[in-house]
Amino acid sequence: MERAKRGPHGRGKRLTTDDRLRNELALCKEYRIPHSQFLGVGDGTWTPRDRLKALAYEDWLRGVCPHCGTRESEWVDDQGHYQEAYVAVTHKCFGCEEITQRQSEIPEGKAGAGMKVLLLPASVHAAQQVLDQLDVS
Repeated sequence: MERAKRGPHGRGKRLTTDDRLRNELALCKEYRIPHSQFLGVGDGTWTPRDRLKALAYEDWLRGVCPHCGTRESEWVDDQGHYQEAYVAVTHKCFGCEEITQRQSEIPEGKAGAGMKVLLLPASVHAAQQVLDQLDVS
């Protein structure tokens, strides 16, 4: 058990280097199941090892920036010097563009209070329009 808690190179070290384990633990967190059950070897009971993994994952998450999703350790080398780990690029999301455009049409004040913009697949919207026409006739 102690090895799962501390790992061979410090607590949570495997989480830093093992993308697959992080993805598995993220799914376990989302579905609220122990890692052993995810792996198909558990019966849904949280083992001490499952709890240690979950705690280590939560500890790892606390070090992730909520805005950009990176960790400080990715940006500095072992001596604490800055290293370029990522390059910021722009990306246009057409869905976000649609939402922003439609949001500008929502009235200010009480008339627009509580109004939200949702993205519907075009086929669903077309089907809804057909149904609306059938109900009116």
